[in-house]
Amino acid sequence: MRTASGATLDFGRLALLLILMGASWYFWYSPVLWPVKVLVVMMHESGHAIASLLVGGSVDRVHLQVNEGGTCFSRLPPGVINRVIVSSAGYLGSAVAGAALMLATFRFRLGRAVMGAASVWLAVMGFFYAGDLFTLAFCLGMAVAMGLGARFLPTGLVDALNLFLAAFTALYVVFDLRDDLWNSAVRAQSDAAILASETWVPSIVWAALWTLLSLALLGVSAYWAMHAKPGGGVKLPPMARARRV
Repeated sequence: MRTASGATLDFGRLALLLILMGASWYFWYSPVLWPVKVLVVMMHESGHAIASLLVGGSVDRVHLQVNEGGTCFSRLPPGVINRVIVSSAGYLGSAVAGAALMLATFRFRLGRAVMGAASVWLAVMGFFYAGDLFTLAFCLGMAVAMGLGARFLPTGLVDALNLFLAAFTALYVVFDLRDDLWNSAVRAQSDAAILASETWVPSIVWAALWTLLSLALLGVSAYWAMHAKPGGGVKLPPMARARRV
């Protein structure tokens, strides 16, 4: 399938993304995936932290929990807009991270750079914002693992790990939105409930808005990532011409 810009749908990329998402879904409750789930929770809390800094506030501490929960404690300048931005940045931040992973790995081939940047991000969050020993140990442990991976792993394995993280993050965002925002009991304690108490807009409206924005962002980025640039595939060396005797 060719778009107006000349890019073609790469069915190999699409099949690989679907396989990785299917494998993540099938092994969802496996303890092997626990570190990856906590990593995505850190993406969520990092979204709150980054938004807090962008609106002129400060971040006191970030907590990760063994049961895949997380909290970000920050101080914000007064104003409803600031609260809306920071509260929305958790779920939308996870979606942005998933979208960025897909584009960086599928579209721009930035495997080692992505893994190296993730290592730096986790080290910064651990050293400056970790609020407890578990959060510090997890962030620094993952930072070391990703740093070593970016430095020493073969390029093919680096790309495979990044592709898996992209697929898993996208799937986790969908499950997170479903479990946190569309379960009334859980939604009563979520970021949507916080905004509902301050804006008088019902939490279900915030849930719907964040869900639509997240799915649209993931969908657009997946569409773009699945379309190869014209002539952007793997190029084989030209065949040598036979000489005439």
